[in-house]
Amino acid sequence: QGTKLELPLWLAKGLYNNKQKILSVELPTVYKESWRTVFSADANVVDLHKLGPYYYAFGSQMLNFDSPENAELAQTILQTFISRFRRIMDSSQNAFNEDTSALVARLDETERGLFQAGQKGLNDFQSWEMGQASQITASSLVQNYRKRKHSELDA
Repeated sequence: QGTKLELPLWLAKGLYNNKQKILSVELPTVYKESWRTVFSADANVVDLHKLGPYYYAFGSQMLNFDSPENAELAQTILQTFISRFRRIMDSSQNAFNEDTSALVARLDETERGLFQAGQKGLNDFQSWEMGQASQITASSLVQNYRKRKHSELDA
């Protein structure tokens, strides 16, 4: 009793039980109040990848453990995402044919996925605009729906 151990998240989740109190979970430093004030001041200056490449995913997993700080933690994670989202999408849309490694280096993995999706959308739009996109065709779901509808009308 009273021993502090660092355990992987999957093991802590497996051992955690509200009723028996086998273990208590302490929030990692990046989710504590001192960092929450930094995020609330200006989340865009924080290097999330350096703090933890899965900041959002891990933080949301920490909400599975009963903690008096859960409400503040959830709010901080949400507000951090909201405040950084616009900058990420703006950067992804305005960095056509540029080196984006400096932009992406500070992003968490979730944000990197968003950035890549924005870049893909921009590249696809640019290709379409230049006439390099393939011919637009109806989705197979739409085609199957039409076939089904026609067969129902024939019956």
